[in-house]
Amino acid sequence: MKRKMIMSVGLMSVALPLLMAMSSVAAQAQTLKVVASFTVLADVVSNVGGDHVSVSSLVGPNGDPHEFEPSPTDAKKLKAADVTFVSGEGLEGWMDRLISASGYKGKPVVVSEGINTRTMEEDGKTVTDPHVWNSPVNVKVWVANIEKALAAADPADAKAFEANAKAYTEKLDALNAYAHKKLDAIPAAERKILTSHDAFGYLGREYKVEFLSPLGFSTETEASAADVAKLIDQIKAEKIKTYFFENSNDPRLVKQIAKATGAKSGGELYVEALSKKNGPASTYEKMFRYNIDQLAAAMKTSS
Repeated sequence: MKRKMIMSVGLMSVALPLLMAMSSVAAQAQTLKVVASFTVLADVVSNVGGDHVSVSSLVGPNGDPHEFEPSPTDAKKLKAADVTFVSGEGLEGWMDRLISASGYKGKPVVVSEGINTRTMEEDGKTVTDPHVWNSPVNVKVWVANIEKALAAADPADAKAFEANAKAYTEKLDALNAYAHKKLDAIPAAERKILTSHDAFGYLGREYKVEFLSPLGFSTETEASAADVAKLIDQIKAEKIKTYFFENSNDPRLVKQIAKATGAKSGGELYVEALSKKNGPASTYEKMFRYNIDQLAAAMKTSS
């Protein structure tokens, strides 16, 4: 009897630490509640996080991240988050107010850190272009920053995040190659497009496309009558024949300019927000390919 008790105690002494270790791993490997500022970023985070994250976007499909007005529901969502991601570079001007209102104790991860950004002079100030995701080369930097943050929050699943990040980076390389193949074949003189606001600068820089727009980096800015007149003269002088409006903001101004110049509509581009699930741009991959296809078709028509 004594011998059986000794054996039982011995088994418990081995099993207890093992059970505790298993319990600890299980606790660490729980699904992370993740909040992303807007849909494009939320999709990329979902691809890196995979089954180990539950991601929600503050700005919804077709929403404008510049003019977003957070609700009490957004504040609750943020407060409950394990990790929060923002793109940064001035895109989410409302985030600090939302953090204060929600009582969120964490610090948002700025995924655009490390990207070679572009700037412009706007109202006498130097401002940074926040629309970094319109080049998949930049999104590779996002992916590396997202992987690092998720691994820090959930070390037990770090290997899974690493594998997902690698697989998604390969998809981004494929998107970059696709865009170059489509656009490099178009004569440089024809790579000119009119859009609602200056949101395609990184795409333009990467693929040598010139984008003209009446508004600056933010849809919150206003174009003066003098600026619009100057832009109309430039469009006529450079014989720009196609304009696009954007899914996330008001198209009226760009349509007025197009009417004054004779530019024809190339349709809608997805610049700062994904479409709804049944739309043509429900993921970042679909969005980028769709935009490239639309732009290439318009420039070939005008050449």
